[in-house]
Amino acid sequence: MAKAQRKKASKKDFIILRASAMFREKGFPATSMRDLAEAVGIEAASLYNHIQSKSEILQEIVFRIANDCNVHLESLDDSSISSIKKIESLIRFHVQMMMNRFDDYTVMINEWIHLTEPYHTNFTTQRRHYVQKIEAIIAEGVQNKEMNPVLPYVATLTILSSVRGLEFWHRSGKKITPETMEDNMVNHLISGLKKN
Repeated sequence: MAKAQRKKASKKDFIILRASAMFREKGFPATSMRDLAEAVGIEAASLYNHIQSKSEILQEIVFRIANDCNVHLESLDDSSISSIKKIESLIRFHVQMMMNRFDDYTVMINEWIHLTEPYHTNFTTQRRHYVQKIEAIIAEGVQNKEMNPVLPYVATLTILSSVRGLEFWHRSGKKITPETMEDNMVNHLISGLKKN
């Protein structure tokens, strides 16, 4: 990659990084290109040298995180570990995403509604398939008697909602390490599923 292209790519990454924080804090609709340009330290007109639109930035953030989630889930499909271990891996993955990539992950779960077509439909389809795959893992665990007889859909929603709740931990300022939080969440959520 030529030096000019690398510089342009790194500037775009920086713009997306700043936009992600602003979309999380203010919401996508309330964040203007002028706000973003000011946060990045360039003229608003110069932003368009790096990105086409605010919508393009949202697409990049949402689909980058969605892709990482899908890749992780597909890796579990290909593994021979038990269903309960797959669910534990999923919980750990989502907790780590919420802790280490808080802005991007929060934008994906809160701001995806502002995606334009065809991206909106694409994302909702991906999300539905993602939930169905998790349900299938839980259903298999119930069938194999690894897990308590729970409704897979309810268990899936409980897991994803619990991870989403980590937004409150970020805001609370509580002195709980990410590792402790992750282990506690895994133990709590798995204990409700796992057969004794």
